[in-house]
Amino acid sequence: MPCDRERTVAFRAVQAAAELCQSVRADLGDDVLKKDDRTPVTVADFGSQALICRALQEAFPDDPVIGEEDSSALRDDENASVRDQLLAEVHDHHPHADAETVYDWIDHGTASGYSDRFWTLDPIDGTKGFVRGDQYAIALALLVDGEVQVAALCCPHLPNALGADPPETRGQAFLAVRGEGAVQKPVANDVAPTPIHTSDTIDPAQSRFCESFVSSHSSHDLAAQTGERLGITADSIRIDSQAKYAIVARGEAEIYLRLPRPGTTDYTE
Repeated sequence: MPCDRERTVAFRAVQAAAELCQSVRADLGDDVLKKDDRTPVTVADFGSQALICRALQEAFPDDPVIGEEDSSALRDDENASVRDQLLAEVHDHHPHADAETVYDWIDHGTASGYSDRFWTLDPIDGTKGFVRGDQYAIALALLVDGEVQVAALCCPHLPNALGADPPETRGQAFLAVRGEGAVQKPVANDVAPTPIHTSDTIDPAQSRFCESFVSSHSSHDLAAQTGERLGITADSIRIDSQAKYAIVARGEAEIYLRLPRPGTTDYTE
């Protein structure tokens, strides 16, 4: 299916959300909420969802969006500082948006159930990494008849290549369209996207694997044992969030391992 408009809207939306997230990160203080599963939620989670849902609602008003957040906590006066900072951040992008408008944008991402065509959004994947100042990602995808057609991923702290240290190389956006491959571009400037591809390595012993930075949901010990059995000698790449998928997509790792820790039967995905 032709997806020219969808790719443009999605790519721009995740990059705008990344700008907001980076602005929040620069001034991040104690304004961090906790969801029922104890994961942290920041102004950036709400702001990212608001900007992306606003863009999708304007371009594709009939498309449901399954996001992660809703506005209920923001309406509680106990969270007034979070609400005020959120509105200030959103006003940098949409100066005339009032609180109710921003709430409506956030709640546009509360669709439940599946349909023939819908968007799925993680406004910040790897919030713990975001809070620490490490890797995080903004992930958006369009599904049609159960298949992903367009996917946009923005990794604001990921350099243009592993080992590239200068800060100006950090911040990469990725876009994939079914049947057309994937591209990467820097967030900070308007250069043309460049194609990326997975690794050509076929020998498991020559492979590198990436895994979660923290071991709370994935066993580093089991991953190390798996790597040893495969004959892998290279150190694993440990980073937060779906940035790991970007690492694999551009050929810097061949394997992504996520092995449940023994005894974590109460954790599901």
